[in-house]
Amino acid sequence: MFMKGKKGLVVGIANNKSIAYGIAKAVADQGADLAFTYLNEQLEKRVRPIAKELGSDKVYKLDVNNDEELKSLEGLISKDFGKIDFIVHSVAFAPRSALDGRFIDTERKAFDIAMQTSVYSLIALCKACENVMNDNGSVLTLTYLGGPKYIPHYNIMGAAKAALESSVRYLAVDLGNRGIRVNAISAGPIKTLAASGIGDFRSILKWNEVNTPLNKNVTINEVGNSGMYLLSDLSTGVTGEVHYVDAGYNIMGMGAIDKDENNKTIMKWDKIR
Repeated sequence: MFMKGKKGLVVGIANNKSIAYGIAKAVADQGADLAFTYLNEQLEKRVRPIAKELGSDKVYKLDVNNDEELKSLEGLISKDFGKIDFIVHSVAFAPRSALDGRFIDTERKAFDIAMQTSVYSLIALCKACENVMNDNGSVLTLTYLGGPKYIPHYNIMGAAKAALESSVRYLAVDLGNRGIRVNAISAGPIKTLAASGIGDFRSILKWNEVNTPLNKNVTINEVGNSGMYLLSDLSTGVTGEVHYVDAGYNIMGMGAIDKDENNKTIMKWDKIR
């Protein structure tokens, strides 16, 4: 078992359809001992059954924008584990109003909320756990193609994901002298609670399915297995990277083409929509 003896913290799991759940299940299946966090009482009711399912009774309240709760993490982890080997950061938020319309109309308050919650939270989490992380550990966060590329209805989250990916590289250098790796997974679109806030998401899913080299969308299990690799000792030579798990969509320069009944070249999307 690749994760036997490893201990880790999973931050931001929402339900059993979350990408973070796929990662948590993959590492738990490989022997990892986990602790989980929840934002509020409503989410606590979802997180505790997941923790129990995955063999954990370690569940902490954590608002990543609350400095006092971040400071308390070190003591909680030290008490329950001594030290941990990995962190999964699955936290992102922007006001719905900042995801539609023109990006140029983004309000300062919405910008600050998105950047604090989606980007600074990774930096703050690494800092809060720095003293209780074992050397040669691993930190993993979740990003999306909307960071380096334009994606409709993504707007401020695109800017936030770009900043998150840059933060991954800088954190990788800061923590690299202890052998701690920092990486990101850029997953293809998946029906999650977070994705429900993105406009026209069904069309985005279908477009990706049609235009990926593998002709499908990815699952949380597929992303979870890649996450397990990046959190395990299988990836000790990998840091500061954005690993795409999107059925190859990110390599495409234009939409996939096909032939119609008259053998005429058409866009594959036109054939099925």
